[in-house]
This record gives sequence, C-alpha cells and structure tokens, in this order.
Amino acid sequence: MSKGVIIALIVVVAAVVLIAAFLAKSRNANGGRNLRRRFGPEYERTVARHDGDTGAAERELSARVERHGQLSTRPLEPAERQQYETRWAAAQERFVESPRESVAEADRLLAEVAAGRGFPGGNDYDEQVSALSVHHPHHVNGYRRIHRAALAAAGGAADSSSATEELREALVEARALFDELIHDRGHRTNATTGARDTHGQHGNNGGTTRSHLPGALTRNHAKGS
Repeated sequence: MSKGVIIALIVVVAAVVLIAAFLAKSRNANGGRNLRRRFGPEYERTVARHDGDTGAAERELSARVERHGQLSTRPLEPAERQQYETRWAAAQERFVESPRESVAEADRLLAEVAAGRGFPGGNDYDEQVSALSVHHPHHVNGYRRIHRAALAAAGGAADSSSATEELREALVEARALFDELIHDRGHRTNATTGARDTHGQHGNNGGTTRSHLPGALTRNHAKGS
C-alpha cells in the first residue's frame, strides 16, 4: 500500500470520527434544550442538586421521562373533584388554629389525588414525585415543599412564628399543584420536540387561572404572626 493511500485513509478515518463527534454533540445539545424546555424550573432544580453537572442532571431527567413519559392519567369524576375541593378548603380553613394538622392533611390529600389520577401511589413518595415532575414540572416542587413541611411539623418544628409562616407558604405553593391535578391541567409535550403545550393553563377568558385562597392563609392571619 502506497504512502499516499495510507495518508488518504487516515484523513478519511479522521473525518468520520470528527463528523460522528459533531453529530453526537448536536444530539446532546438538542436533547438538553428539549429537557430544559420540557421541565422548566424543574430542570434548574435538578442541575443545582447535581452541583451544576448538567450531564448528570439531564441523564436523571431523561430517565424520568423514560419511566413516566407515557403514563396515562384519568380525569376525575365531578363528584370526586368536589369531594377533594371540599377537603382542601377544610384543610386551609383549619390552618389558623392547627397549622400542623392543616399541612399534614394537605400533604396526604395531594398524595391521594395524584394516585386517583393514575400516578404512582403515595406509599412510594419518591416515585410519585418523579412521575409528577414529568407531567407537572412547574408545580411539583409545591408537593416536595409541603411534604417536607409536614414531616418537620410532625417533629415539632412549628412552634414559632417563622416556622408557622413556612408552613403557610408551603400550603399556598402546594395549592397550585392541587389545582392542576383536580382540573386536569398540566404539562403536555410534543413527543418529538419535547416542546411544552400550555393547554389548560388559562381560563376561558384567556387569562391565567388563579387559586382562590381563604383569609385563613393570608399573612395577617397566620398563627403566631
């Protein structure tokens, strides 16, 4: 084999390697953009939890999509929805006198509603949150926050005004996920691009839907404030 042929082969192999590397990098970049678009704030939280390692964060998020992306949820019957709304309102109203019990009930109720919609059961909290993060990434952190608050309250960490305020804020944030679950609103994505579809995020008048919180959850009524 002549020297010229050997050089030509080396050039061809090098070109193939470079092209393969470029294509792999492009796929990874596109995958990262799709995940960022799909998960929104959940993407940033996951990157932060991995100390800024986007590769590790994206592998975790991709694994969540693989496990739960095709999960089929069911809408609630009107009677179920009314029952859940009534229980949530009662939990909110209870906050003034019993913030710990109020938050604990809201935490249990979120787990129950999610299971009723077809997400993994609340007895496996981590898997339930993982599935919810795929379909409700913009509000799933409210569930994490109220779950942590309920555990802290159960341990006696609600005996100061600042601790009570943390419980109040957790309950308010969790309400957004509750609203999405009972009204069948949430995250839908294009299976090919991962683009977020905001169907159901707005009311009939085109404005953004808002939770109606009772006076029991206003700052002035928080116990101990």
